Amino acid sequence: MNALLILAIEAAIKAGADIMNIYSGDFDVVYKSDSSPLTLADANANAVINAYLENTNIPIISEENKQTDYSIRKHWDTCWMVDPLDGTKEFVKRNGEFTVNIALIKDNKPILGVIYIPVTNTLYYGDVLEGKAYKSVVLGHRFSNEDLLQNSTALHPNTNNTNTLVVVGSKSHASEATDRYIQTLKDQGKDIQLVSKGSSLKFCLVAEGQADIYPRFAPTMEWDTAAGHAICNAVGLKVTQVDTHEALQYNKEHLLNPFFLVC
Repeated sequence: MNALLILAIEAAIKAGADIMNIYSGDFDVVYKSDSSPLTLADANANAVINAYLENTNIPIISEENKQTDYSIRKHWDTCWMVDPLDGTKEFVKRNGEFTVNIALIKDNKPILGVIYIPVTNTLYYGDVLEGKAYKSVVLGHRFSNEDLLQNSTALHPNTNNTNTLVVVGSKSHASEATDRYIQTLKDQGKDIQLVSKGSSLKFCLVAEGQADIYPRFAPTMEWDTAAGHAICNAVGLKVTQVDTHEALQYNKEHLLNPFFLVC
């Protein structure tokens, strides 16, 4: 397995263990200028991941790091893209639907992706160049190559051509634009089943065939999507901008994503 992918997996699992130490007790919540919540778990997980990834000498873009100016970033051909705790709102609500996201970006495209769900010890990981992605259960938040290989199963999206579409949407970020899009599918005669999930779990559901499409007509940042994008690309799915139908790009001057579809 790719050595950088193994490193990212180990970092995500270790960060997940630290997150659960805080999740199991009392914690304070502060709010950023954009009203998004922040907890000690975000900061601790970020510190753990940075400690692992800094050894690669590949620059890191993380939600919780001070962002490097684009005049410098634009010269990076490779970088890490990290959300140490994706779904902090779900973390605060204690519904378990939060993840650790780590991706490797090459030439503005995600080539490796890791998503770890600490509450269920569930790991998703994918290598775009190899065209493979997997799901695994991590016992006790402990990593070993042997356990990973023994407990991993390959991901396959749904290829059944039926009139029913399972559409997965955000649990905390619904939008009228998403509702309009779903209505267009219904107008085309599709039988729609809606599933709501938090964080990058939505990418995982599509990648493993439990959902058919993930429309996102609400704001996301690059660190929210990069790992899921890589995992979906690794199994042959596309993550495309709604307006241009081109793939999402990473390490842009502005790290805000346009609206997109996963299908």
